[in-house]
Amino acid sequence: MEYTADSKSKSGKPLVKKIPVLIAGLALIVGGITVYRFTQIDTSESEISPQTMPEVTTVTALGRLEPSGEIITISVSSGAQGNRIEELLVKEGDKIEQGQVIAVLDSRDRLQAELEQAKEQVGVAQANLDLVKAGAKTGEIQAQQATIARLEAERSNDIMAQTATVSRIKAELNNARVEYQRYQQLYQDGAISASERDSRYLALATAKEQLAEAKANLNRIESSQEKQIAEARATLDRIAEVRPVDVAVAQAEVRQAQAAVKVAQAELARALIKSPQAGTIIRILARPGEIVSGDEGIARIGQTDEMYAVAEVYESDLKKVAVGQPVTVTSSAIDEKLTGTVEKIGLEIERQNVVNTDPTTNIDARVVEVEIRLDEESSQKVAGLTNLQVKIRIEVGSRK
Repeated sequence: MEYTADSKSKSGKPLVKKIPVLIAGLALIVGGITVYRFTQIDTSESEISPQTMPEVTTVTALGRLEPSGEIITISVSSGAQGNRIEELLVKEGDKIEQGQVIAVLDSRDRLQAELEQAKEQVGVAQANLDLVKAGAKTGEIQAQQATIARLEAERSNDIMAQTATVSRIKAELNNARVEYQRYQQLYQDGAISASERDSRYLALATAKEQLAEAKANLNRIESSQEKQIAEARATLDRIAEVRPVDVAVAQAEVRQAQAAVKVAQAELARALIKSPQAGTIIRILARPGEIVSGDEGIARIGQTDEMYAVAEVYESDLKKVAVGQPVTVTSSAIDEKLTGTVEKIGLEIERQNVVNTDPTTNIDARVVEVEIRLDEESSQKVAGLTNLQVKIRIEVGSRK
């Protein structure tokens, strides 16, 4: 028994001493393998040639369909607000002409009656004038009256035209004054040169001279033509065989009655709502029986014979887009693809208005509106789809 115990003790001690040596050797082997693998990975990565990124040939964007030009809201004039719509003569999709009546207000019948009454008053006033002139030389008096009427009409037209010229030049003068003040401030701030400021001052001075000249011409027209009319009236007084004062009073009554007719005609015209331009009724905003106001309007019209797609292109893609590039437009609402050409690129960066339903989409994206003119066939297909959301694909690698 003692021999056996001594044998185990002698053989166990060397084994315990060898364990740290074995562990150290194993660690060296594992470390060597790890270094070898990393070396191989670096070598393989260095051997991979860089891949060439494919050239971008298209830019995609969301957008909407719009008719050519602006969408116009047809409203009533301020004097006709508060009336009700009696008749609505159009429906959505109807094509209308410029000046076409699209709605009638309930004030029409009353205003029509007032117009007829005003016309009757003209007849009464004219009959009274004829009675006053009964004993005069009818032919000469009528000829002279025609001369006076012609001179008055010419004077009125000339004064109106020159007054409009004065008003226009006044507006130009105001603009020139504002521009000069702005350039003066810029000059004081050191933002522009003196020559640039002086050019605005010259424009201001020129506008002042033009206004003075226009006012002088207006005074000349008023004085010279007034003198001619006075001379013509004096001639009428000489040839009349009745008291001129009686004729003048009767003529004034006729003119007053005629003016009342014009007022009644203008009031009646307000009850007939007309389209300011040709186009297509895109939307009806009011119905018969409703009270109309200038803010809401009655209908919206647009020129849908020629449709556009307005793409909201990300500002990062803007440099790739150019006028003349071909475009493909699609939507889930239409079966066929639409085609067109980039016609105009916007100049303003703004927030995106047409947003994808994807919840991960960046709704605060900065975009530029790009107008795409659809070809004739495509325009016809979507003439009735104003504001339809579409997907737009611009072929930036080519131009038509």
